[in-house]
Amino acid sequence: MLKFNILLPITMAVLMLSCKDGKETPLPSKPMDTSQLDAYFSNNMPTNEPGGAILIMKGDSIIFSKGYGLADIELNTKIDENTLFNVGSISKTFVSNAILMLQAEGKLSIEDNMAKYFSDFKNSTIAEKVKIKHLLTHTSGLKDNRETKKDSIFYLTAKDLENWYPTTQAEHLNFEPGTQYEYSNPAYNALALIIEDVSGMKWQTFVAEKIFKPANMTTSTITDGPHPESGVAHGYLNSNGKWLEKDYGEEPTFAAAGNGGVWSSVNELAKYELALQAHKFIPGTILEASRTIKPWPNWQDTTPPFLGWSWFIDKTPDGLKTVGHTGSQGGFLCNYVTVPEKNITFIILCNTPRNVDGFTEYITEWLMENKLL
Repeated sequence: MLKFNILLPITMAVLMLSCKDGKETPLPSKPMDTSQLDAYFSNNMPTNEPGGAILIMKGDSIIFSKGYGLADIELNTKIDENTLFNVGSISKTFVSNAILMLQAEGKLSIEDNMAKYFSDFKNSTIAEKVKIKHLLTHTSGLKDNRETKKDSIFYLTAKDLENWYPTTQAEHLNFEPGTQYEYSNPAYNALALIIEDVSGMKWQTFVAEKIFKPANMTTSTITDGPHPESGVAHGYLNSNGKWLEKDYGEEPTFAAAGNGGVWSSVNELAKYELALQAHKFIPGTILEASRTIKPWPNWQDTTPPFLGWSWFIDKTPDGLKTVGHTGSQGGFLCNYVTVPEKNITFIILCNTPRNVDGFTEYITEWLMENKLL
C-alpha cells in the first residue's frame, strides 16, 4: 500500500504548480492540441505491455482522456478511459467520505473512540485514547502487527476484520494519538468496519449506494472477496523480463478493501470529483473541512501536519492549494490531483509501476505551458 516515500516525489511535482493572481484560467474557445501529451504517454507505455490511463479535466470539461497498453496480457485486452483499475489508497477518500456522511446524519462522531466500536482491544487504554479522527489522519499511533511475511497465505484472502484484529492486540502505542504521522492501512480497515456497524450494511454497499450511485459511477466496484477475472485491468510486476500478475489472490492484504478496495476508471473518478464539487453526497462545508489541514495542539513530528480527512494537502510557493491522494497496491500505481483554485483535476491510473512521479511532473508542465495553471 501507499507509504509516505511514494507520496513525497508526487507532492513535490504538484508543488511545481504556480499561479500569479490566483484567478481561474478559462479554457480556450477552440479545442486544445493534446498531441504532445499523446506522444509522450504512447512513448512511455508500449502497446504490448501493461500501461495505464490518463485524464485531465478543467471544470467539467475533459481536456484529455486516453488509455495505453494492456489491461490483460493473456487476453490482449487494450486499456481505454473506461477500464477499471484498482485505485489503491485513493479508496481511502471514499471511506473517509462515508464516515463524514454518517457523522452528518448524527450516527457517529469523529470524536468517538475505539472502545465504542471494538471490545477486543488487549489494552483498553489504547481503545479509549484512539479516536476516529486519528484513524482518518494517520495519527493514531497504532501498531501494524500484521505478520504478512510469516503468514502470507492467510493474508492473500484476509478481509478488513482479519487485517484490523492484530492492531487491537498491541500492548503499546508507537506514539500518543495526534502527536505524529505514521501511515496506517489497518486504520482504514477499522473505519470500514465502523461504517458497517453504524449503517447496518456492508460498507461496500453503503459506498455503492451513497457515493457511486449519486456520482453516476455505474461500473465502479469494491473488492469483497475474489474480484472478477475479466472486465478489469490486472496488476503486473516485471521480473527479469517476465510479467507477473499481482492483484487479488497473488498479493497479501489485497483482499482488505477498506484501505484499497475501490476499482474505478479515470472517467468515473472524474465523475467522483465532479460529484464532490456539486455536493451530491456531502455538503460544501463538509467537503471544504475535509480538504483543510487538521491542526494538532500537541504535535511533535518534525514534519508539520499536512492531511485533511484522508486528503493530502499542500500549497505552492504562491499559496495555491493542492488536494489529492496517491495509490499503490500489487501491480497498481495511481495518482489523483486537484488544484481547486484553478478547477483542474488530473488522474493517472497504471496497472504496473510506471513512472507516475514523472507523469505527474509532465502533466503539470504541460498545463503550465498551456496557461491552465
